[in-house]
Order: sequence, then C-alpha cells, then structure tokens
Amino acid sequence: MDTAGLTEFLAQQQFSGVVLVRRGATTVFESATGLASRTTEAPITMDTRFDTASITKLFTSVGVLQQVAAGNLDLETSIHHYVDLAGTRIPIEVNLLNLLTHTSGLADDVDEENGDDYAEFWAALPVQEFLETADFLPLFVNKEPLADPGDEVAFINVGYILAGLALERVTGVPYRQYIRDEVFAPAGMTASDFFDRREGVPGVAEGWDRTENGEWEHNLLAYPPIGTPDGGAHSTAGDLVKFFEAVRGGVLLNKEYTDEFLLPQVELDEETAYGFGLEFDLDEEGSVRSYFQDGINAGASGILRHYVEEGLDVVVLSNSEDGAWDVITELDDRVA
Repeated sequence: MDTAGLTEFLAQQQFSGVVLVRRGATTVFESATGLASRTTEAPITMDTRFDTASITKLFTSVGVLQQVAAGNLDLETSIHHYVDLAGTRIPIEVNLLNLLTHTSGLADDVDEENGDDYAEFWAALPVQEFLETADFLPLFVNKEPLADPGDEVAFINVGYILAGLALERVTGVPYRQYIRDEVFAPAGMTASDFFDRREGVPGVAEGWDRTENGEWEHNLLAYPPIGTPDGGAHSTAGDLVKFFEAVRGGVLLNKEYTDEFLLPQVELDEETAYGFGLEFDLDEEGSVRSYFQDGINAGASGILRHYVEEGLDVVVLSNSEDGAWDVITELDDRVA
C-alpha cells in the first residue's frame, strides 16, 4: 500500500480522527489528528476511544456465535423461543440466522430507504430513557414486516437488538457486561468499553458535527447515551485490530464458527455479501477482496477492514458523522 502523501491528504481533509494500517505486527501507517473534545481542546491521540457505531455489531455477532457453539443458542430456532415477543408483529419464522445476516424481513426502527432520518426520529423521543436493550423493543416490534424471513437481504439495526436480547436471555448477563467479559477481555481490548456520553470520560472522543449554518453541534442528546447491541461501543484503533486478530486466531470462537464468521453467508449483489455482522467486498470472480464493518451516527463514523490478499488491517475512526468517508475511499483506492 502506497502511503506517500497520506499525511498531507489528511491535513487537506481537516480530518478529525485516527487512521491505522497494520500488516501483522508491522504498522504500515498511523495518524491521529484533530480534537477529541471541542470543550477542553484535548487532542486526539492513537489511544483515544471513539464511538464505533455499527462496528459494534461484530461484537454482538461473536457473542451470539459463542453461545451457539456452547449449545445455548440455535441459529435456526425462532427468536420467539429466546425473547418474549407475544402480541408483536415479529413473525414466528424469524431466527437468529436471519437477524445476524440481515434477512429477517423486519422493518427497521427508522426507514432510511424512504427518506426517514435518525436525527429527527431521536429528536422526538426522550433519548435518555433508552438505556437497556429491552427499552428499544417498542420502537419496532409492532411494525409490519417488509418481507418474509429469508426472502430479501436488507441491512437493518433492530435485528441486532433482538440478537442481543437472546444473548442476555441465555446467559443471564446484561449485554454490555457479556461483551466486556467474553469479547473485550479475551481479545486484549483493554481500552474498549461502553461509555455513557453524558459522563465526559477522559480519553473518549466527543462527537461534533457542523450544522447548516456552520456551527458545531455536540452529539450528546442526538441518540441514546450508551451503546447497545446494534451500535455505540467505544474502542481505539489498536483495540479493533486486536479484535480481528483474536477472531482470526481462534481466541474468541472455535474453529467451526471462526470459519463461518469469516465467510459470506448471503449475497446482497454482485459486489457485496453479508456475513455474521461482517460485510464482504467481492471481486469480479466472486472472491473476497476485503471484509469489513463500517458505522455512522451523529458525531461518529468509521470502519474496521481487512484486505485479504494484501494482509492489511485498516481502521479509520472519526468523531464526526462525515469525517471518515473520504479517508476510507482514499485508502481503498491506494490498496487497489
């Protein structure tokens, strides 16, 4: 990968965040620029923890697969077996395989495909009351499904809320604690956690976005203040690479489910497939060029990606909604 001029590119973009490119134990490129806090003007460093948004889905998937391997969950058993959904519009046919691979046919909490907006959605709700996984159920369980389970592939967030509830049910442990104990700890992700944005934890990046009039707006009340199974865990770039290394090394899953986690499960189109939380970028022959998960939220954007042939792990994390995307595209072009 050509890194010449990459520092200058980040400066031109006025990028606020971190970039880390690793090949095994070798750091190919790293950069930390911008402010972690516009309140205190604390600078971003490589140790800064960022809201990872939907990258969190990877941790949820691994947790679920751990319990599948242990015999406590079954991918093809109805979600109704694990979560009390009586009286809701969640079809009995929906199972964990559907939920993790975005084939449930369920309607999401916000219909972005038809122009609905998460900012407007959360602005109308008391976001500080949505703290536990079950708090999110009323936002979607009574919506009319959009397709029969297994018939269509469509990325949604709420499937991971249900998967997280199933994980809580069979372990008897709150979701966030389970991920701390069974994913972060064994992977050596010592800087990662679920931080409450209301507490202003040192070393955790604040999220800021520019409004239409050019002013900076804090994301403190833009959505619920602490992460859930579909998004919002905080991590460093280095810890995210440790996660991928732990998965590939068989630290988090047995061989069967390590292999399954790293394989495409359903095809979205000729260029993209979904797995258990991962997305797969396919080449013209249908082989996996890279696997990744990206995330976006108010005051947060980023990606965790592995390029298979090149053996590169790439992390981009930004504390703005728009910050990561041009950088991600630039890095992908350089690898290509």
